[in-house]
Amino acid sequence: MFSVIACIRDYHDWRLVLVAAAVCLVGAMAAMLLLSRAQECDAGRRKLWIGASGFAFGTGVWATHFIAMLAYDGGRPISYALDLTLLSFLLSVASSWLAILAATQRDGRFSRICGGVLMALGIAAMHLTGMQAIEMQAVILYDPVMTLTAVLAGMLLASAAFHIFFTLKGMRRLLTSSLVFVLAICTLHFISMGSITLVPDPGKEVPTLVLDTRVLAAIVVVAATALILVVLAVVFVQSHLTDLRGLANASQEGLLILREGRIIDANERFQALSGWTLADLLGKAPSDVLTVVQGARENRPGETLLNTRTGREIAVEATASRIVYRGRNCEVLAVRDLTERKQAEEMIEHLAHHDVLTDLPNRSLFDTRIRQALQVAERKNAEVALFLLDLDRFKAVNDIFGHAEGDRILCKVASILRRVAGESDTIARLGGDEFAIIQPAAQQPASAQRLAAAIIDEFAAEMDTARDPTAVGVSLGIALYPRDGSTAEELYNNADTALYRVKHDGRGQACFFDAEMDEAARNRRQIESDLRHAIIRNQLHVSYQPILNAQSGEISGYEALMRWHRPGHGMTEPDVFIPIAEESGSIVQLGEWILQQACMEAMRWPQPLRIAVNVSPVQFMLPNLCERIGAVLAETGLAPDRLELEITEAALIRDRDRVMVTLQRLRKLGVHIVMDDFGTGYSSLSNLRSFPFDKIKVDRSFTGVLEHDATARSIVRAIIGLGHSLGMPVVTEGVETEVQRRIVVEEGCAQVQGILLGEPDIEPSVKLAAHQGFMPRQGETGTPPRWRTSLVSD
Repeated sequence: MFSVIACIRDYHDWRLVLVAAAVCLVGAMAAMLLLSRAQECDAGRRKLWIGASGFAFGTGVWATHFIAMLAYDGGRPISYALDLTLLSFLLSVASSWLAILAATQRDGRFSRICGGVLMALGIAAMHLTGMQAIEMQAVILYDPVMTLTAVLAGMLLASAAFHIFFTLKGMRRLLTSSLVFVLAICTLHFISMGSITLVPDPGKEVPTLVLDTRVLAAIVVVAATALILVVLAVVFVQSHLTDLRGLANASQEGLLILREGRIIDANERFQALSGWTLADLLGKAPSDVLTVVQGARENRPGETLLNTRTGREIAVEATASRIVYRGRNCEVLAVRDLTERKQAEEMIEHLAHHDVLTDLPNRSLFDTRIRQALQVAERKNAEVALFLLDLDRFKAVNDIFGHAEGDRILCKVASILRRVAGESDTIARLGGDEFAIIQPAAQQPASAQRLAAAIIDEFAAEMDTARDPTAVGVSLGIALYPRDGSTAEELYNNADTALYRVKHDGRGQACFFDAEMDEAARNRRQIESDLRHAIIRNQLHVSYQPILNAQSGEISGYEALMRWHRPGHGMTEPDVFIPIAEESGSIVQLGEWILQQACMEAMRWPQPLRIAVNVSPVQFMLPNLCERIGAVLAETGLAPDRLELEITEAALIRDRDRVMVTLQRLRKLGVHIVMDDFGTGYSSLSNLRSFPFDKIKVDRSFTGVLEHDATARSIVRAIIGLGHSLGMPVVTEGVETEVQRRIVVEEGCAQVQGILLGEPDIEPSVKLAAHQGFMPRQGETGTPPRWRTSLVSD
């Protein structure tokens, strides 16, 4: 017997020992590189990379063992059994793969230890199998303690190597873990070798089918080195190619690689976009999936259509370029999906010609459609009806219930119009609560009458204004081509004129245009134009009417009435021009003028009586109304407590909160606030509760029928009683007869005014002293002065 340690020291070729160590290090590093790549891949590819890592590691371990064994020269011929040598290789590769797989299954120390244990057991199995492959005239004896020590040492070092690999980062983990694995392999191998004793056996027969040591050495070195180098090359090439393909697949553009006019590759984006798999695309011409790519040359994009696998066509943009691919010149088609861009363009085009809220055609598209309809009608000698629709009460609903409710109403109206209109009709929302319908190629006026009746009936069914406070009505103005106009502008203006007549004749109806309407509309526009210049041309003047104490008959103050002497038309009543001024906005200028004139007149009176001026609801829309009134008072020198501002409840409807704030500011200024025309309109008690008015004025419409209408008398009695309970004096206006005066006095009215007591007068200051305190008693006769002052007619 002789010791193997002595053989290693005295009979080993140290050059081969160094080669064995080098091969071991290269194998370990290759395995760690492959394992690093496995960590970066998805679950599907990770198993392949782990298998490659196990193959590299097992090959390195096997080569290290046999190169180290080939380094031994003990003076006796040694050969190796072919079958066991191959079996040892398979054991080394399989055990290495299982060990790496176990170490990567889960995060944590237990997985690393399991990997290290399996790796050491695999190396030991390979080692013992390789030792059994030795064919020589000797018997190999093993020291169990030393063999077990070698295996345990290998387990500890292999576990440490796995722990280092999964803990450190970068090149440190690669080099450190590889060196520790080399130490584990060498430790297990040489400790195990140190436990072996060779007992010569001259009678042992050596098989004839064996590998000579020199042949085995050459095979092992060449094979191991080649395999490891190939693995490293595969790692580099595959990593490079995979990164490039991943980059191509990450592109938002589909890519087709063409060689000699045929598809040789395509990225995942193109496959997902077209529905074709790579196998389906290979070998096809690009025209099989794309129509002619116009303009897609020299890196200039061109639009085309992509034919998907399902038969659907997708708008795409294709750009051609040339590259070197797989060593040959190829053409690349970059295909970008234009679906979203086309949809966005279509949406922009749609929004440019449709109302956002109702999705009906807007004014722009309406103008185009009406001109197209007239052109067709002219060629075919046909008729066209144009409807203009205006919603009744919509502004009040929108102001009271908010814009959200207003939007809901507009959508509901659009739905109603869609149901009743014909397929060839164009329904448009021109803005606000104004709609239009174009009815082409129909027998007129019968078709227009039927459609108008259907609209009104449908509104009556869907919008119950008697029960639903948010319901609205509809008014329609209709003009016919060619009878009422030969151009779109004429037709629209005449339909608008017809609509104007409906709105002023009761609303909720349909009206066809006629010549009389046109004349009325022209008159209205002329009034509006003349009114803008009335102040500058000195056509306006103010008359004043007294307000008397109902019990004593003393004059308490005056209210004013604006008069307009319109050249060529004589005296124009306020009932005619005030509504037009409110609609046109010129009421703001007129309001400031009448306020200034009234305050100046009051300053000339010998007694500090109050002057009452009505303020239009339109004026309350001004954010600086309070400042303007204060400026007039400062300019004229009139004490604020001598000014009474009369407002109607219409001022509270548009923006109640803002108007209330303005009224509070006016009250702080010292001005008195009077609720005018109470009993008409909304007559909301909440307004009286929210703001303590200084007076309540009974509308003249009740006063005029007191003598023969018990209901009117009851209403007047109720208003007077309400005023008493709230501590607000009540003024009855429009008193024209002695009977009317007596009735309101008996009911407890505080103040009265009307033509019985005094007609409007231009200069009340002249007659004020002579008529102060005059009021006809029961049985008296006489004609008192008639003074009245007001911004709007009462």
